[in-house]
Amino acid sequence: MDERAMEDRDDMKIGIKRVYEKPAKEDGYRILVDRLWPRGLTKEKAKIDFWPKNLAPSTELRQWYGHDPTKWGEFRSRYFAELQANPKLLQELLTQVRRGPVTFLYSSKEERINNAVALKEYLEAQKE
Repeated sequence: MDERAMEDRDDMKIGIKRVYEKPAKEDGYRILVDRLWPRGLTKEKAKIDFWPKNLAPSTELRQWYGHDPTKWGEFRSRYFAELQANPKLLQELLTQVRRGPVTFLYSSKEERINNAVALKEYLEAQKE
């Protein structure tokens, strides 16, 4: 999976990248999608444009999930329910995404099953 790849979905261009990777011009608007600030990373190095902490999975959900691949489907369902419960902040995020391009930044070592991937999937499903 090429995390730097931008996918075009109508008016949405969302990239996904680990926050510890060097910022690039192609990232566009950089959005940290984690609830906690990444360990060992300064704000200057991270170059975060927007940090909607309340759109990240709740502490309870994050701890329950623990990046266990067998819980991925249930994690997504629970996270999507949390997103639906926060329509104002979700709309603010969608507005920014439509201005595009954006890159969702995450700190997990897991590249394929993390909250940035789930959030992107959720937003793209809203377009259908």
